[in-house]
Amino acid sequence: MTYEVYALKYAHHARRRSENFIGGDPHDAPMPLDYFVWLIRGEGREIVVDTGFSAAMGTKRGREHLRCPTAALRMLGCDAASVKDVVISHLHYDHVGNFDLFPAATLHLQDLEMNYATGRHMGEERHRYAYEVEEVVGMVRRVYENRVRFHNGDAEIAPGVSVHLVGGHTMGMQAVRVKTRRGWVVLASDASHFYANMEETRPFPIVWSVAEMVEGYRKLRALAESPAHVIPGHDPLVLERYPAPSPALEGIVARLD
Repeated sequence: MTYEVYALKYAHHARRRSENFIGGDPHDAPMPLDYFVWLIRGEGREIVVDTGFSAAMGTKRGREHLRCPTAALRMLGCDAASVKDVVISHLHYDHVGNFDLFPAATLHLQDLEMNYATGRHMGEERHRYAYEVEEVVGMVRRVYENRVRFHNGDAEIAPGVSVHLVGGHTMGMQAVRVKTRRGWVVLASDASHFYANMEETRPFPIVWSVAEMVEGYRKLRALAESPAHVIPGHDPLVLERYPAPSPALEGIVARLD
């Protein structure tokens, strides 16, 4: 039982290396962020990981919005309206926006992430900066509609697909492990924004716990077939290291399996 896995780029942000590491970087060259959602497909299932942000949110946050994530999914023949399972790695604006465009989906979230996003720490700007209150409130409404499946640590979503509590970036940050034809692939999302964060043990500055983030790098590697099977959440190198499924999708979609 194996799955296909795709990274789909929907936005971009030009920034400097010094912005991507705690303590900055002595070589302050350009180091942009790409924004992705991910599609897991196989065994008659389509599982989406994260839902991105809207064009309006891109304008508010100063990010270059290239396409709606649902439009990127359509390029692979995936209809967001029919997706049954969406894993929300964490509740930051660039990972949970657009969740209303998946009306049939159960949303998979860690208990600790909801606790964090609705608890005492959101009274502090450094913790709430990357959250959007209306999106968090929208997720609470989905809870009251019985549309959120909470996980307390590691859990299986489907045979060969599991979520794993990593923490670090946020209190309830979760990664996704997928069985593929090339072995176990781990979608790190923001457990490691770039390859360099985990390879050089230099955490990204938006962080709940540096200790948990560093331990998270070890967990990601332990879950994956090899360190090369860990896919960071925002690194443009993903589109260079993995092939597009077709020439028309070059620079937009990478096939990770």
